[in-house]
Parts: sequence; C-alpha cells; structure tokens
Amino acid sequence: MFKSVKELVEICEEQNKKIHEIMLEQEMEVTGLSEADVYAHMDKNLQTMENALDEGLAGVTSTTGLTGGDAVLIKEYLKTGKSLAGPTLLDAVSKAVATNEVNAAMGKICATPTAGSAGVVPGVLFGLKPRLEPSRKDMLNFLLTSGAFGFVVANNASISGAAGGCQAEVGSAAAMAAGATVELAGGTPQQSAEAFAICLKNMLGLVCDPVAGLVEVPCVKRNAAGASNAIVSADMALAGVTSRIPTDEVIEAMYKIGQTMPSALRETGRGGLAGTPTGQRLKQEIFGD
Repeated sequence: MFKSVKELVEICEEQNKKIHEIMLEQEMEVTGLSEADVYAHMDKNLQTMENALDEGLAGVTSTTGLTGGDAVLIKEYLKTGKSLAGPTLLDAVSKAVATNEVNAAMGKICATPTAGSAGVVPGVLFGLKPRLEPSRKDMLNFLLTSGAFGFVVANNASISGAAGGCQAEVGSAAAMAAGATVELAGGTPQQSAEAFAICLKNMLGLVCDPVAGLVEVPCVKRNAAGASNAIVSADMALAGVTSRIPTDEVIEAMYKIGQTMPSALRETGRGGLAGTPTGQRLKQEIFGD
C-alpha cells in the first residue's frame, strides 16, 4: 500500500503501470471486492456526477437564493464563441459550477473529496470529454487516479475545510483532477505528480469563509477556479514544467498552513468574506437575529 505520492510513482515505474491500475489493485485488496465490483461502484459514482451536472446545467437555485443559474449563464456565453478562455476550459468551469449549484440546492452529488468541492473533478472530466473522447472505462480510471491522489492527501494532511481551510477542499480536488487529467491525456505518473504539485501550490493558504456558514458563497465559484487551475496545471506538466518543491512536501506544507490558520477562517463562517458587512447582512436576512 502506498502512503505517499513518491511511493505511488515509484510503484508505477517499477511495475510499468498507470496510477489507476495501482489504485484499483489497492482498492481490491483493502475491500475484498473484485475488479468488476470496484468498477461497478465507481460507475455509480460517475453516473451520479453526470446526473448532477446535467441538473445544474438545466438551471437550479438554492433555497436561500444565494446561488444558482450561473452555470446556465456560462453555458449560454460559451455558445456565443466569444470565450477568452476557450471552449474546453470554460466548459469544464460551467460543469464544475453546475455540480456545486446542485449541491447548494440540496441535490444529489458525489463528494470528491468533499461536497463543497464536488464540482471540480466531474467538471474537469466532463469538460475534457469532447476534447479527449475517453471511453466509459477511461472515465472510471480518471476517478481512480483522482482517488489515488486524494487518498494520499487524506492520510497525510486533510480534505476538511474545518481542519485546513478551502485549500484542503477545493485545493485538494483541483490537484486530484490535475493529476488525473495528465494520465487521461497520456502523460506519465511523474507528470501527474508534477501537475498535482503545481495545482496545489496555486491554492495554498486559501481560507474557508462561507457566508452564513452555508456551502454556497464563495464555494460555488471556487469550484470554477479549481477546475480551471487543474487544467492549466495539467497542461504545464504535459509541457514538461516541473515543481521545484516535491509533491509530498507540498502536501505537508498545506497541512502545516492549515494548522496555523485561525479558526475564523476554517469553516466557522466568522472571518473572510463571511465577516464582511454584506456577508453579515446576508446571514441576518437568512437566519434573522
């Protein structure tokens, strides 16, 4: 069983296997499930993701009215052909936002790795689908690769906003998606690790400051940032760009940053954007005194 990204990459290189293959083997060993059963469970997760983004792209609004409809706006803007970011990137963003809007509206999503960051991995995967044309199994392998990186983060740092801020949630999700994107695009395990590191470094220090303590503002739009960060980081790694700081040290740095982060900036809804005059006013409008 691998405990670090370095170990994971070494196993892949020694056995001439891809990251998803190592994760599949570990999952089978830990759970006792067959390969077919693991893929069946993962397919259920993938279908949940697809259903959520379809629902979001059709248009949803949260009970509070704080979020909703942005995915539709982005989707319609994309059709105009005026996008500065390009169709692949903005499509991923629209789908990331769609998924998280469904979460905010109390819909069914697949936490990857958390509900608040649930839009990033599916947004990137389904955003890349028209460009890379993956098979259904390729898409399931993307989730396994994402899970391999998430496994390391969860066991060596944190994926909880309450423990480590938003860097631990959207940051982890974005980095997971970046690593999986590289593999899907034909990159090496080491390139996946580089993409993960580059992506997570970009989100170090990001606080968790939900307005009114709800997973809506700024969470939904941070999923958009996470998705775009993931794709750009993957492209950088595929181009041969490397991280000066090793991946596992980046994960350790995230953990230490989270430990020093004030409680007001760790999902308590007291600091950051939640503590602004508008943030406080919205909280009062929703919950009263």
